[in-house]
Amino acid sequence: MDKLKSMQVFVDVVERGSLAKAAAHFNITSTMVGKHLKALEQNLGTKLLNRTTRKQSLTEAGENYFHQCQRILDDIREAEENLQTLTNIPMGTIRINAPVTYGSTVVAPLVAQFLQQHPHIDVELIVDNNRIDPLHDHFDLVFRIGELEDSSLIARKVGDYQLLFCASPTYFERFGMPRQTKDLGLHHCLGFYYGEYLPQQKEYESQYFSRQQSRLSSNSGNVLKAAAIEHAGIILQPAILLEKDIEQGLLTECLTTSRPPSKPIHVLYKDKTQPLKVRTFIDFFFRQISRTF
Repeated sequence: MDKLKSMQVFVDVVERGSLAKAAAHFNITSTMVGKHLKALEQNLGTKLLNRTTRKQSLTEAGENYFHQCQRILDDIREAEENLQTLTNIPMGTIRINAPVTYGSTVVAPLVAQFLQQHPHIDVELIVDNNRIDPLHDHFDLVFRIGELEDSSLIARKVGDYQLLFCASPTYFERFGMPRQTKDLGLHHCLGFYYGEYLPQQKEYESQYFSRQQSRLSSNSGNVLKAAAIEHAGIILQPAILLEKDIEQGLLTECLTTSRPPSKPIHVLYKDKTQPLKVRTFIDFFFRQISRTF
């Protein structure tokens, strides 16, 4: 076993509180995570973790070793970052988290462009709608939509996130167009599923676009858009996802005077001073976003 890798796995297991989450992070099986932990314990001659089917806890030796591993891994990262600064060549892996629709529609294409310009940098882009803790999760950058809570994180505004009510012209020909939000109760509404995280919603969102009320719900805006284009119902999705289809006549906006207030989009990071690889991506992202959106 690679001892450095085993140390990284061990620290990740402790910080995430789960072998399964650590396995997902490193793209290995939970069995392999267990092998890394066992290899460390055999090499050290002591138990690091008390594990049961429901929970895990550090032993006294494990607590001490955990902090030592954190320090060693931090020193390695600092050495790598210092080398990048000296050579002025950004390299390494950047870990990014973003909401599903924004991540796939906006962030992913820009990441693809970025990778072509920076052959020594890799990007791990995770898109999901669950609310993560940027201070404790292993992400360099986190994109978040909505008002921010007070925190020690650094936030830089990217833009605004505007939702639109839309359906296909054929749907409106069949069922008519709602004139007020209360008319949505007479229509087929296709709802967005946010997962474990449920943001604050307007009353009509919780009434007509909830999983319980919708004939179709999905955690993918692209799925809902495809269904709307096929005349399945009305969707409430971001303008960045719908604008091209509206321009092409595949979708028609309704309730234009009842648009929900736009929400701010921020990119969050932990410190003002960032590694060269992260600063390079941030500069590239904002340069491209100003040209494209």
